[in-house]
Amino acid sequence: MSIKKNIYLRLLASFMLLSPIQVIALEPISTDGNKVLVGGETRGLAGMSLFWSNTGWGGEKFYTTETVERLKNEWGVELIRAAIGVDEYGGYAMFPEENDQRLRTVIDAAIENNIYVIVDWHTHDAHKEWPLAKKFFRQIAKDYGQYSNIIYEIYNEPLKVSWVNHIKPYAEDIISEIRKYDPDNLIVVGTPNWSQDVDIASYDPISGFDNIAYTLHFYAGTHKAELRRKAEIALNNNIPLFVTEWGTVNADGDGSVDKSSTTKWIKFLKKHSISHANWSVNDKAEGASIIQHGKSLDHLTDSGKLVKSIIQKWVNTDKTGQITPPTIHINAESYSEMRGIQTETCFDVGGGKNLGWLDEGDWMTYEVDIPETGSYEVKYRVASLDGGGLKLEKAGGTPVFGKLEIPATHAWQAWTDVSHHVKLSKGKQRIAIAVTKGGWNLNWFELHLVSEPLTPEPILDTRALFIEAEHFENMSGIGVEATTDTSGGQNIGWLDKGDWFSYYIEPPVSGKYLVSYRVAGKHGGELQIEKAGGQTIYGKLSVPDTNGWQNWTTISHEIELSAEKQRIAISVPKGGWNINWFKFEAI
Repeated sequence: MSIKKNIYLRLLASFMLLSPIQVIALEPISTDGNKVLVGGETRGLAGMSLFWSNTGWGGEKFYTTETVERLKNEWGVELIRAAIGVDEYGGYAMFPEENDQRLRTVIDAAIENNIYVIVDWHTHDAHKEWPLAKKFFRQIAKDYGQYSNIIYEIYNEPLKVSWVNHIKPYAEDIISEIRKYDPDNLIVVGTPNWSQDVDIASYDPISGFDNIAYTLHFYAGTHKAELRRKAEIALNNNIPLFVTEWGTVNADGDGSVDKSSTTKWIKFLKKHSISHANWSVNDKAEGASIIQHGKSLDHLTDSGKLVKSIIQKWVNTDKTGQITPPTIHINAESYSEMRGIQTETCFDVGGGKNLGWLDEGDWMTYEVDIPETGSYEVKYRVASLDGGGLKLEKAGGTPVFGKLEIPATHAWQAWTDVSHHVKLSKGKQRIAIAVTKGGWNLNWFELHLVSEPLTPEPILDTRALFIEAEHFENMSGIGVEATTDTSGGQNIGWLDKGDWFSYYIEPPVSGKYLVSYRVAGKHGGELQIEKAGGQTIYGKLSVPDTNGWQNWTTISHEIELSAEKQRIAISVPKGGWNINWFKFEAI
C-alpha cells in the first residue's frame, strides 16, 4: 500500500468516527431538456422499490439497513425507493412515527452505502391532503436536503384527475416548499392516470423551478407500445422522465412474468437513458414480488431472478439495448488451490504480487462465475526469460479448454499480454491454469465474452400470427393514432414512400401463407412484405382507395415463409394509407 493511500485511508477512517453517517458525496442529479443527468452526464440509474411501508402490510419488514446493503452489494442497485404509504390503513397519516422511522432507516442506509434514495409519497390522492404532504417534505428537506442521495417523489400515482386543475397546482406548492430547504436535488412529479399520461403533462410542464422530472409507470404484462408512444411524445416535448415504478407482470401486480415485453421496455429505457426502480422488494404471494413468500433475498421469484439480471447488466448495456459483455479480471495470486508455485513482489503497472517459479506440472485453480455460454478471449499478463507454455482446463484436468505458448520477454519483470479463445459454459465452476512448460511468471488473467449469446432474445408477438400493426419492433417514419375500426385501439398512419416497420414472427410450419392486412386510405398506395433489411422480398400488394382514413377494408395475398424465428418488415413503396393489423394463415 502506498504512503499516500495509507494516509488517505487513515484520514477517512478518522472522519467516519466523527460522523454518524459515512459521507461519500454522490454525483448530483440534475436535468437538461428531456434528460436526467448524473454528475453532468446523461445516464440512467437502475434500482429497486420497496413495498408499501404501511404497518401490518408485510412489506415493512424489508425497510432495513441489511436489505439496502444486500441490494447494493449483491445486485448492484444504484437507487432504492422508499414507498411511504399515506392514507391507506397503517400509513403515514395513521402511524406517522413508525413510517417515518422506516423511511429514515432506508435513507441513512442509502447514504452509508453511497446510493440514491427516492422518498416516495405513496398515495393516489395527494392533491387532497396538501398540508400533510407539505409538512412531510418540509421535514425531509430540512434533515436530508444537503445529501445528493435524495430524490423526492411527491405524488406516486394520481388517478384520472386533471393535470391542470389538481396535479400541477399541488406539485408547484410542494416543490416551492422543498426548495426553501433543498435548492437542487431532483424532484419527480406524478402524472395523470396512474402516472401514465406523461404526454398530457408535457403539453403544460411546470416552470420556474430547476431539476424537475415526470413520473412514468408501466407493468410489462399490460402496458405495451401505446404507453411507449406517450413517453416518446413527452420526450419530444422536451420533458425528462423517471420510471420510479415498473413491473414485469400485469398492472395489478400479479400474473406471470412477461419476459418479451420486459425486454422491449428495458431497451426503450436504455435507449433514452431513463432511470428506473422495479416493484417490489417484498415476499407477498403475487407476481411482482422479487422474494418467494415467507423467504429472504436468498430465495427469488421468477420476477426477482429476471430483475436482478437486468440490474446487474444495466451498466453493461449500450443504448440499443445490447448487453456489453463484462470482463472478468482475476489476480493470479488469488488462487483457490495450487501446486509448486510461489509469489513475489510485482513491478508491473499496478504493483501487487505475481506468481513465479513455475515448472512443468505446476498448477493453480480459481473459482469463476461465467455469465453466459460462449466463446471467450482469455488474456494473460506474463513475463519470461526464455518462454514457456500453459493450458487452461477444468480443475482436475478434463476438459482442456485451450493451450498457449508463452513468449520470451527476456526478463522476469518485462511484462506483455498473450491471449487465446476458448469455449466456456455458463455458471459457477473451478478452472485451472496448468504449466506445460516452465520458466515464466503470471500477474493476472482476464476472461472476456467475444461471441453474442448475451444479445436480448427476439421479442415475439404473444398473439402468435395475428399482429396489431402498432406493436412493431422497430420502424422508420410512421405515426400512431386512435382507430375507429371495429376492434378499437390504434392504427399506424402517416405512411410515406420509404417508411417501414418490422416485427419478430415464428411461423409454425414452412410453406404458403395467406397474409391479410386491415387497411384504409384516401388515395390508394402499395405495400411490400420483406425480410427485415430488404434482402428478400416475399410479396407486394396494392392498397385500394377506401375514400377515408378510417374506412377499413381487408386485402390479402399469398407468400412463402419458413418455420423459424425471423424478423420481417412491411415497407412502403407508395404512401397514402393506414394499417390496423395483419395476420398470417397457413394454407
